[in-house]
Amino acid sequence: MTQPAFSGVYTALITPFLDNGQIDFEAFDKLIESQLQAGVNGLVPCGTTGETPTLTDEEQIQVIQACIKTVNGRVPVIAGGSRNATQAACDFNRQLAELGANASLQCTPWYNKPTQEGLYLHFRAIAESAPLDVVLYNVPSRTGVDLLPETVLRLAQDCKNIVAIKEASGSVARSQQILTGLKDIRSDFAVLSGEDTFILPLLGMGGHGVISVISHLAATEMVEMVNAYADKNLEQAQNISARLSNLVPLMFCQSNPIPVKTAVAAQGLVAENFRLPLCKMSTSDKNDLLYALTADGWLEGATHA
Repeated sequence: MTQPAFSGVYTALITPFLDNGQIDFEAFDKLIESQLQAGVNGLVPCGTTGETPTLTDEEQIQVIQACIKTVNGRVPVIAGGSRNATQAACDFNRQLAELGANASLQCTPWYNKPTQEGLYLHFRAIAESAPLDVVLYNVPSRTGVDLLPETVLRLAQDCKNIVAIKEASGSVARSQQILTGLKDIRSDFAVLSGEDTFILPLLGMGGHGVISVISHLAATEMVEMVNAYADKNLEQAQNISARLSNLVPLMFCQSNPIPVKTAVAAQGLVAENFRLPLCKMSTSDKNDLLYALTADGWLEGATHA
């Protein structure tokens, strides 16, 4: 039985910016190294958490190149490559293959709201555009369109280089439908949680891991939890999950990635800079966040406004 290529804890990386608005590649390298030292199984540059909608195509390529170079083969890199025009997505997917990414993360097109048949044709075209693995990304709360289980299974059956889905619909039943359907199709397709609240339940039904935001602050704990579950140490996994459950609402108290970048900035790894339309938290909200994180033991020596 062939196992999925992607499993465990993958961090959806923030993109650091300098005060002048340019990308801070030095801070990005340090962030990547800190994640690798914590033992994450892979990295995802240029996803939602990376503020990708505010990056130019050239900047997106530069960020992904920097990630691949710094990682240097130590873990897989799943590079964000979503576009809501299929031809543009195919063109960019070919570039990602040339850069040496291990896979591309492909979100459902937003705003134009395709049908399920349109989604199938969109993702199939991307898969056929380059010899590169593709990870589907379903996050209807952001895109306004939902990739249904039957479409996921159809793609898994017809496109062998579509190898995983980041499922962020927030539905336990949805992931169960996909996992049940996969049993009759293929064993090498990974179902990854796109919700930091949903990791242990997904693993319990046969899922394979998470693409995480909170791992910026809790990478070691996340890896320990997933490993404990794999080792059948359920009590340890549940204890870690209970501790992590206090972190999740703090990291999503405002639109992602505002809280997580604010927290990582308080650690001194990046500057607290965003590109509009995202902006800094108010002083009051920031202090509330940092005090809560410090009280729960997630930050030490955090700088408050």
